[in-house]
Amino acid sequence: MNINAAPQILGHGSQGVTPGYMSGFGNSFETEALPGALPIGRNSPQRAAYGLYAEQLSGSPFTAPRGANERSWLYRIRPSVKHSGRFSKAEAGLWRSAPCFEYDMPIAQLRWDAPPMPQEELTFLQGVRTMTTAGDVNTQAGMATHLYLITKSMVDQHFYDADGELMFVPQQGSLRLVTEFGIITIAPAEIAVIPRGVKFRVELIDGPARGYLCENYGGAFTLPERGPIGANCLANSRDFLTPVAAYEEKDTPTELYVKWGGAMYSTKLPHSPIDVVAWHGNYAPYKYDLRTFSPVGAIGFDHPDPSIFTVLTSPSETAGTANIDFVIFPERWMVAENTFRPPWYHLNIMSEFMGLIYGVYDAKPQGFVPGGASLHNMMLPHGPDREAFEYASNGELKPVKLTGTMAFMFETRYPQRVTEYAATAGTLQDDYADCWRGLEKRFDPTRP
Repeated sequence: MNINAAPQILGHGSQGVTPGYMSGFGNSFETEALPGALPIGRNSPQRAAYGLYAEQLSGSPFTAPRGANERSWLYRIRPSVKHSGRFSKAEAGLWRSAPCFEYDMPIAQLRWDAPPMPQEELTFLQGVRTMTTAGDVNTQAGMATHLYLITKSMVDQHFYDADGELMFVPQQGSLRLVTEFGIITIAPAEIAVIPRGVKFRVELIDGPARGYLCENYGGAFTLPERGPIGANCLANSRDFLTPVAAYEEKDTPTELYVKWGGAMYSTKLPHSPIDVVAWHGNYAPYKYDLRTFSPVGAIGFDHPDPSIFTVLTSPSETAGTANIDFVIFPERWMVAENTFRPPWYHLNIMSEFMGLIYGVYDAKPQGFVPGGASLHNMMLPHGPDREAFEYASNGELKPVKLTGTMAFMFETRYPQRVTEYAATAGTLQDDYADCWRGLEKRFDPTRP
């Protein structure tokens, strides 16, 4: 379809599904923007309808097990070889990839205030600021955490990341992600995942936008196993939404940027690459509303591990050890008896990068602000500040609902290296460690 026309969806969808999307996680979808554009009973007909080209986009090796095999068939106006001119090296700005050892700073627990919105015009590509890198982009293991600050929509400019999939976590302002699979709109408290190799551009909807971006070099994000929890709760498959087919037939010059092997490249095209008229398969971008996450927790005593709040996980070759876990801390009831309810003090073999979308985080009521971030690297101790400790130790243990809050964590098995931008940012809180200074000695051997 023309990008502004009404899409056609094959099959019968639920009336409760958001218009313009198909429901389900990891489903094999099929969608067409023009009637009959999608071939039936075959993937690569001798002549595709409407003079389209058939093309397969693979997110996994051809021989991956069926349950892990990811691919989609695209029926497009031009094949992607026509979207690949002569590339030249392009300026990456403040985007960095692992391994990145550009700044040497002592180990420490770190926290940043929210960066101010820039006054100059910045598109998505110009507005990415890498905070940490982990692993190695060339071995397809690890990740990078970024902030994005966007004041201008991408116009006649497109991008795809060959190094990893991208998770957008908006904190301020809404985004319109125009992808070759269709259109995704997201606002704060929603996320979107763009698989590696998928072309897109980023447009603003309601003014400048700020948020977080996770670049996953490793295995694609998937839903975590629930174990004894059973078949329901946490992130349910039906709440993930994939866009229906949408295309634009636009023969005007555009730039295509590609991040490959940690470097940025660009080429000039005489037409838009958003030209997929129909597609089917299970390798596609999607969005998810974090407010639909159904949390579980302690209904008797003790504080459970934060792993119960895992929305998506990027698995590694070691069972139970994530390349990345995406964890949220949403609204929920706190009812545990005779229990210290905030997260306990701990050291972790995993490295934790946290962000706050809105509200107050219960373990850090001061200093951790929406749009800000913190980094607690592997085997560096952390936990509640004094205010949170005193309140949790002495407050009345009645049922309390945490409301108006949404924090998240990108957790990885790799140590996260801080970039020069993050280490020298004016938003870095030099006094972060002071939040534990007031935790005085309380030991008294005469009083059990």
